[in-house]
Amino acid sequence: MTKTLEQLRGQIDQLNLEILELLNKRGEIAKEIGELKGTQGVKRFDPVRERESLNHILANHNGPFEASTVQHIFKEIFKASLELQEDDHRKALLVSRKKKSDDTVVDVNGTKVGDGNLQFVMGPCAVESYEQVKQVGLALKEQGITLMRGGAFKPRTSPYDFQGLGVEGLQILRKVGDELGLQIISEIVSPQDIETALEYVDVIQIGARNMQNFELLKAAGSVDKPVLLKRGLAATIEEFINAAEYIMSRGNGNIILCERGIRTYERATRNTLDISAVPILKQETHLPVVVDVTHSTGRKDLLLPCAKAAIAIGADAVMAEVHPDPAVALSDSAQQMNIPEFHDFMAELKGAAVKLS
Repeated sequence: MTKTLEQLRGQIDQLNLEILELLNKRGEIAKEIGELKGTQGVKRFDPVRERESLNHILANHNGPFEASTVQHIFKEIFKASLELQEDDHRKALLVSRKKKSDDTVVDVNGTKVGDGNLQFVMGPCAVESYEQVKQVGLALKEQGITLMRGGAFKPRTSPYDFQGLGVEGLQILRKVGDELGLQIISEIVSPQDIETALEYVDVIQIGARNMQNFELLKAAGSVDKPVLLKRGLAATIEEFINAAEYIMSRGNGNIILCERGIRTYERATRNTLDISAVPILKQETHLPVVVDVTHSTGRKDLLLPCAKAAIAIGADAVMAEVHPDPAVALSDSAQQMNIPEFHDFMAELKGAAVKLS
């Protein structure tokens, strides 16, 4: 008797379930093998064993499928089984969304980053004088901004470029911060300087060049002070997340991640703003994310559109650089806004934020 189409499809459905049951059984055994290998210190992937298994399967193959097709199917099964054996480190990471489902809100003396309200982090690239920092601070205060960034220690590509005022720069920042009610964010480049920095800064910044300075990360993680961690020049998102884990593993969970552009082959901008990193970081971690539009573009004409993009895609804060007279700035003169440009920038950005809310 000729079988109907429905009968044949029914047989296929039943076989699919049987294959599924066998795949799951195979997966359970593969996990046991992985656990056993883990206790023995043996590498989970064994290419010789995989080749032997494929040869055994192909030697017993006499069906309608091409041998290459069967080999491809089983290689995918082997690959999936190997993934079952691998440890999912993301489950264990303290910064992972899997570890903590609700958002971390970093409270910087009353200014909250990550609570759903957009924040701005503004200030000069490098601290040059009290008068310079005070002028910028007054402009920030006029805009209702309470988070001020400024570089006292400046790790530069060239050893002959301005390296910052060091502790004197921190003292200037603190003085202006106290006078105007601003919270100070500044980069610290050495583990030995962490303790000194506690006296002057409200947020420790770890710059792109130090993202994998593990001793510095551990030192920052050992103190009770928020940390703004910038993504490395060519760091993957996984490397960035693990750098944050170094800090949190030492007990400091007040971490703000900063996407500041990565180095690619493109030369139209100083770096390439990886805008997609924002939602990825917010999905993978529970930490707030800031976008630095100055260092990612290096172009004043791109600051506003990139800042709008950052807000639209869910960034918790936007960071940019402001200088009273960028033409004479000792660091990054071409990319810093002057104060009138800053006010125009903020007016446009606040209007865009309202439209997007």
